[in-house]
Amino acid sequence: METDDALDGAPTADTAARVREVIAAAGVSQREFARRVVMDPSKLSRSLSGTRRFTAAELARIADEGRVDVGRLLGGRTREQAAAPTAGLEGGRPLQIVRETVRLIAEHGFHAVRVADIARACATSSAAIHYHFPGRAELLEAAVRWCMDEDTARRAARLAEADDAAAELHQLIALQTPRTAQQRRQWAVWLDLWAEAARSTAVGRLHSEYYRQWRETVADVVRRGVEQGVFRAGSDPRAAALTLTALIDGLATHVLSVSGPESATAADAMHAALTTHVTHTLLAP
Repeated sequence: METDDALDGAPTADTAARVREVIAAAGVSQREFARRVVMDPSKLSRSLSGTRRFTAAELARIADEGRVDVGRLLGGRTREQAAAPTAGLEGGRPLQIVRETVRLIAEHGFHAVRVADIARACATSSAAIHYHFPGRAELLEAAVRWCMDEDTARRAARLAEADDAAAELHQLIALQTPRTAQQRRQWAVWLDLWAEAARSTAVGRLHSEYYRQWRETVADVVRRGVEQGVFRAGSDPRAAALTLTALIDGLATHVLSVSGPESATAADAMHAALTTHVTHTLLAP
């Protein structure tokens, strides 16, 4: 199964054809459309060719970008009907399970979280957890995918608010600066997943792919900034993205290492350092 919130039962070929219609109506390239919905271009291509299924979150973003109802993409099903196969992440007990799993991973670490701990946090039994998720591995993967979809949705919302590529980059920096409890929790999960990526586990590979997509998003923003004239001509988008994301990672790690009032000061310093870096290395004079 491609993803925990894949739309089981959705007619893949018909859905892909309808998504093609939405892209055609947008009047942009497939790659540009993928950028607008914050989706990896290769995943969009595979989904359109039928070798991969769109996830519920991806179809929701495509529907929003194309200003159509997601039910249209699914062959006339209503939003409520479309949500039914994805109830695991849409609401109720399964969503509670996933959210509590994320919280426990952030607080105790990936390998320390047991199904019994999750059941206790949800005030239910381990058997009830297994009713929704066959095993611990499936549950942890669902939690990671939920984190990624949440991050992608927030990123899409922030980019939509920006007037140009420079503003987009500043929005991404603000989004990656761990100020709120939610942002710190998300970063704690990412830090734990890096170790999984180094071990090349299934979840680690998932994280590595998502991180590659994140760097490509930054590179695309830089590329557009050069085209718009807001970033320096001749800037290398991939090199700039690699440097900036590395700075974000290192500074965020430092912010997470402090607590209390000092954490806010560290977050301010991180944001200022990243803004200064962009000003000195990318902004057109």
